[in-house]
Amino acid sequence: MIELLLLAIFISPVIGSLPVAFAWLLDPKRSWARKLPIFAVLGLFISLLCTLYILFNFGELDERVYRQVKFEWLPGFNISFTFIFDYLSRIMGVLTALIAFLIGVYGLEYMKHDYRLGWYWFFFNLFTASMLLVVYSDNLLLLLIGWEGLGLASWALIGHWFRDDDEMSFVGVVGRKIGKLNYFWSPSFGAWRAISTIRLGDMPMFFAIAVIFFLAGNLNISEINWGELSEKVGSVGIFLILFAFLLGPFTKSAQLPFSEWLMTAMTGPTTVSALLHSATMVAAGTYVFMRLSWYMEPWNIHSAGIEAIYVLVLFLGLISALYGASVALGCLERKVLLAASTMSSLGLMFATASASLWVGKFAIIVAFWYLVTHAFAKATLFLVAGHLIHETHNRFCVGGKELAKHLKLAFIATILATLCLSGIPPLTAYWVKSAMDGVMHHLEHEFGLIPLALLVLTSAIYSAFLAKFLSLNFLKGEYHVKAHGGGRLMSLGYTAMVSLLPLILLLYLYHPDFHEFVAEGFLNSSLAVGGIVLFTYLIALYKPSLESPVGRALGDRLYLAFLNDYIIPALGWTLAKLVDYSNRAIDFFCHRAIPSAFGLLSIGIRRIQSGSVELYLRLSAAVLVALVAIAVALGVIG
Repeated sequence: MIELLLLAIFISPVIGSLPVAFAWLLDPKRSWARKLPIFAVLGLFISLLCTLYILFNFGELDERVYRQVKFEWLPGFNISFTFIFDYLSRIMGVLTALIAFLIGVYGLEYMKHDYRLGWYWFFFNLFTASMLLVVYSDNLLLLLIGWEGLGLASWALIGHWFRDDDEMSFVGVVGRKIGKLNYFWSPSFGAWRAISTIRLGDMPMFFAIAVIFFLAGNLNISEINWGELSEKVGSVGIFLILFAFLLGPFTKSAQLPFSEWLMTAMTGPTTVSALLHSATMVAAGTYVFMRLSWYMEPWNIHSAGIEAIYVLVLFLGLISALYGASVALGCLERKVLLAASTMSSLGLMFATASASLWVGKFAIIVAFWYLVTHAFAKATLFLVAGHLIHETHNRFCVGGKELAKHLKLAFIATILATLCLSGIPPLTAYWVKSAMDGVMHHLEHEFGLIPLALLVLTSAIYSAFLAKFLSLNFLKGEYHVKAHGGGRLMSLGYTAMVSLLPLILLLYLYHPDFHEFVAEGFLNSSLAVGGIVLFTYLIALYKPSLESPVGRALGDRLYLAFLNDYIIPALGWTLAKLVDYSNRAIDFFCHRAIPSAFGLLSIGIRRIQSGSVELYLRLSAAVLVALVAIAVALGVIG
């Protein structure tokens, strides 16, 4: 039974995509191939049903209980395909499958006229299946298979419009330059940047997993004795292992300085952006860190190396969150604004989960439920953005009250999503963000008020750019293009998505597992932060544009693109030239200079070996004179 269930979860999305993939190759006119994407969505639906079965039929949903399923592969090396069904994976599995299914329904209409639907649906469903493999894998080797599937599918989908012949698929203003740098990016470039950045973090992660297996003899996250491993390698050793491992999640989740790929990944279809930013890919990095912390239990391990790693993650997350929120405040492209906001949310998830070292498992639960809340709200906003782009033929924030009247469901969904995500009391994200405030309060004895101050500042800016998105698209934006109507399936997609946010709110308020969230929400400090968030939301709603040099700099992402597109390539080319010069030098000395020197020496020796006693006496006398002269010069002989 369990074997068939797991097979259906991972295989049904891929099998469902095959009819449209093969039909696209076999049908030259593509007339009947365009009718087959429904099978791809059906595959996603089957996967969703399986995850729901696991959620409701695998015992009580308790943070202390989990069920493990093993399939032996290499028993001699203690390597098996191990799946785990616990508090995190059972909820995350449903989240991933549900969002993928709703986006799939949306995509039936959004992508119906695309010029390579076979490619799109195959990699979209592979994307989902790979994330589900990451979610349910306990074994790090098995997790890597899903991890690599995510990377491959992201490259294929971000660069889906590989022809680079439509400015609507670009990021930035086409033709714009800042200095010598082109400040616009095509789909093919966005795909290359994504895969190259991610690989930069994946390689150290692979080596870290190999070291963990060599030292611990086990690759199952829930079975590795992290305390014993820490003692074996020492503080420096465990720091290096965890740092190398976490470079994978850092790059996957676009934390500083690896954030640029996430912005230029907006060259892909909006459905891809919605899935990538809500429940797959970027969420994979934070999810893996939560799972690692869940079973490592760093609060029970006394190691300076582990503490140093968690301090690093805490402040890297908070700084990335502040950077992402600030950049979003200056962005004018719909999807890039939302991408920057995702980076900010991911930073908050990392920071909150890292606080588990001092707070315990509660911090991971807070970070996880913020991930859940963020996923539905952000998927809603991306799907709305896609509908707006589809209707207005403009990827920048343009709109107005006429557009709001025309797209009423999109307008209402945006209001609900921005309010529920911003942290305004008493709506959905307010309770989980109040719990986040409480987590940061517990760090005062370690770091003073710095973590809490960074969190509050980020929350205030976060609320402002959400209001900006609403205002520029539906209230105060400039709208010059007449929308052409349609979009029933698209409207259904984001309407169903946003309707889940009130359900999560009821869960927070009435389920006993969240009484700490509610208790934190009624504290005066949390209410004060909620008031600040509401104030910044209203201000940005009234004045959404940040028209100043600072606003333009933020919209240009503080020119971090120069790091990726100019500085690092320049350093790379410099290094390449140094290596080339070194190779030339080695070639010169080994193949020319040294052989020539030996040749000359050989000729000289052969001339000396003439057999003439007179020549030998002259040479001996010359050497003796030279030695005496050197001795006199050095003062050896007075």
